[in-house]
Amino acid sequence: MISLALAYLRDRPLTTALNVLLIAIAVAMLVLLLLLGTQASERFDRDARGIDLVVGAKGSPLQLILSSVFHIDQPTGNIPLSARTLLERDPAVAQVIPLALGDNFRGYRIVGTDAGFGQLYGTKLSQGRAFADPMDAVIGAEVARATGAGLGQKFVGSHGLGEDEDGAQGHDHAPFVVVGILAPTGGVADRLILTPVESVWAVHGIGAHAHVGVSGHEDAAGHAHEHEEGSAAPLQAQTGAQGLEPEYTALLVTYRSAAGALRIPAMINRQSALQAAVPATETARLLDLVGASIEGIRIFAWLLAATGGLAILVALVGMVRSREGDLALLRVMGASRYQVFGTVMLEGVVTALLGALAGWAGAHTLLMVARASFPTFAELGLSPWRVLPGEVALVAGVIGIGALAALVPALRVYNLDPARVLARAS
Repeated sequence: MISLALAYLRDRPLTTALNVLLIAIAVAMLVLLLLLGTQASERFDRDARGIDLVVGAKGSPLQLILSSVFHIDQPTGNIPLSARTLLERDPAVAQVIPLALGDNFRGYRIVGTDAGFGQLYGTKLSQGRAFADPMDAVIGAEVARATGAGLGQKFVGSHGLGEDEDGAQGHDHAPFVVVGILAPTGGVADRLILTPVESVWAVHGIGAHAHVGVSGHEDAAGHAHEHEEGSAAPLQAQTGAQGLEPEYTALLVTYRSAAGALRIPAMINRQSALQAAVPATETARLLDLVGASIEGIRIFAWLLAATGGLAILVALVGMVRSREGDLALLRVMGASRYQVFGTVMLEGVVTALLGALAGWAGAHTLLMVARASFPTFAELGLSPWRVLPGEVALVAGVIGIGALAALVPALRVYNLDPARVLARAS
């Protein structure tokens, strides 16, 4: 019966190809939406975990979150060093992690920060050591894989956050040296190059000697230091040759108590040069904005799948009508009602299965091409060939549509009277 069903499909190649194509397009759209939605949501949750607040320059709160937490957008600007002092003096704040952005190496962002960044994201070294001095660099696992950089290798950063940004200039006067390589984390740290904040300042000709009048902190190597004199004076900065003062791009804040969430964002937003953005709030807003469009596309895809099922139904009804004599002969030659019924059902199921497999493979291939062609997809950390449990249910649902479409013509064949059909044919 299987060989007969396949023979019937081959006998009308254009109709079969059209039905398979309709199903494949629908499945590809549904799988892409599932992959993008699930992986992007997981990425947002994973990379924002442990960050209660982001403080940066005035502008779009969503842009601040995307640039400082997920590293997939341009920063809103820079903020003074005194912002960190303001936060560290607050008893409700447990940790403040500085970020200094602005350069890249082959499209991978160079992030000036301190040892707290690694603690926040749970990074571990697979080779080498943590950065300790200016121009030391610890590279993520994805950076090491893509660039081939190893311990001791020197490289020069380029101005801008994207490899193909217009006018990007290399900072030949201040090369970085790789002192460590991170083990894979599955998060944003895999695609970053970490270095002390002072490295970013030095690259841009900014010298800094800062003394923070708060409790001790850890340096890049993870060693505790007490600040001199223990005063609460603001940071003192020595300007560089270009008259520029050291600044941060953003600060990642973790609260010591829930009370901080009620008071600190309002306090920050009252500052003329600062804004506070809550990662959980902004990512939820982003998903809500995108969610309506995704749901519309998903409904269209299921309608397309239903159209494919209707096309299978029409094709099989036409086949049954044109081949009633052949099917009657099969019954006379010994084929049972169930075998003839199964032959027609197999045609619907095989058509839907071919379309589902083609659409599934096409969706994953398209995501792989998009990840290689568009930096944003790569920065999102999408895995093109990761198979989600929902994909199995989706493919099964589409095959069910094919089986349902074949049911009506199959029942007609099941109730076929061979004697009456052959008598009519004679």
